[in-house]
Amino acid sequence: MVGGGAADLVPSAPVKVFSAGAAGCVADLVTFPLDTAKVRLQIQGESKSLLEGQRARYRGVFGTIITMVKTEGPRSLYSGLVAGLHRQMSFASVRIGLYDTMKQFYTRGSENAGIGTRLLAGCTTGAMAVTLAQPTDVVKVRFQAQVRLPESGSVKRYSSTIDAYKTIARDEGLKGLWKGCLPNIARNSIVNCSELVTYDIIKELILRNKLMTDNVPCHFTAAFAAGFCTTIVASPVDVVKTRFMNSVPGQYGGAMNCAITMLVKEGPTAFYKGFMPSFLRLGSWNIVMFVSYEQIKRAVVRLQL
Repeated sequence: MVGGGAADLVPSAPVKVFSAGAAGCVADLVTFPLDTAKVRLQIQGESKSLLEGQRARYRGVFGTIITMVKTEGPRSLYSGLVAGLHRQMSFASVRIGLYDTMKQFYTRGSENAGIGTRLLAGCTTGAMAVTLAQPTDVVKVRFQAQVRLPESGSVKRYSSTIDAYKTIARDEGLKGLWKGCLPNIARNSIVNCSELVTYDIIKELILRNKLMTDNVPCHFTAAFAAGFCTTIVASPVDVVKTRFMNSVPGQYGGAMNCAITMLVKEGPTAFYKGFMPSFLRLGSWNIVMFVSYEQIKRAVVRLQL
């Protein structure tokens, strides 16, 4: 990604991979409750009782967070955090850290990458990252979706992150850990293109027109725009991905069947369930991640001097 001043110190690919993974973990730590609220809102409506007219348990992102804290305790907002950090260490490091490398690969070393090349690079690193990190995403979603009400004495679906990996592999086979991989590849190719390409282009335009210097305000502006564009584009496939990965074996015939079932039973608005928490989460996640990424990257480069 373009830069100036201190950013003229060009970081190597390993530095970018490490910085992206670390920045992804920082962003997850800050925004995880919003992501958990998003997952709860997205899966709401699956149960037969709700479809028959019972009042929705969760209403809005902050209402969802308040309900979870009251009924399950504050720790429920961070259910699945360990798997989330596992995911960022393997996922963000590949899809973000290798983006510039993939751009140069497709342009054969040229710095002049067109929109098509950027989109192709984003799709490529997004697909690579999902293929590697899918088991961590499955476990994260399962933890975020499970509800444990103390007064009912209900038992958690999994007792720990490691138990989740083992139980899914034992009960559903290794393919269970890669459940929803294809819709997740589709989702993250879209997310990666929207997120990285939007950030890349807006940051480049800001610097080219000298509206800001290559520092935190510039990174903040570009990251916010990237989060907004990404939420609009990726929400439908994100909801399908969440529903399918959280489903029990046999509930859906596949990702497409999941989408059709949602459309028939809940209508087209179901594909934008959890839109506000998605935007709050993606917008804030992008800001924290990209600002952290740029700063960590520069700090690592300075340490190498």
